[in-house]
Amino acid sequence: MRAVVTRVKNASVTIDGKINGSIDNGFLVLLGIHKDDTEEKAKWVADRICGLRVFEDEEGKMNVSPSNAGAQLLIVSQFTLYADVSSRRPGFSDAARPDTAIPLYELVIKECRDRGFVVETGEFGADMLVESVNDGPVTIIIEK
Repeated sequence: MRAVVTRVKNASVTIDGKINGSIDNGFLVLLGIHKDDTEEKAKWVADRICGLRVFEDEEGKMNVSPSNAGAQLLIVSQFTLYADVSSRRPGFSDAARPDTAIPLYELVIKECRDRGFVVETGEFGADMLVESVNDGPVTIIIEK
């Protein structure tokens, strides 16, 4: 599982001209699910997202957790994170098929919500317009 986590001032995802999810101050998470991923990996990734101390404290150091910063999460499925670029036309055979990916995507969302976070989402498999105002910029890749 691969998560690209960007600290944002705000972010949104629009589907068919309608905002599906929108957050202020938090993380935009692009989540890629590998064909061999498991529930254990999903729980581990959710734990890392929810505990990633990259918000600034009173001294300007990245030392504050998302929960202490009042952060919200926007989690968007992103199968292209497992693109094979050995040729100029990417292949996606390492990305999980929907029957595997959807339950794991939903598990990551549930785990984050269970930790008390407001979690907005995209829609699995939809054509989405994702907008964000990056803060820092701070972008971290989490992989398990």
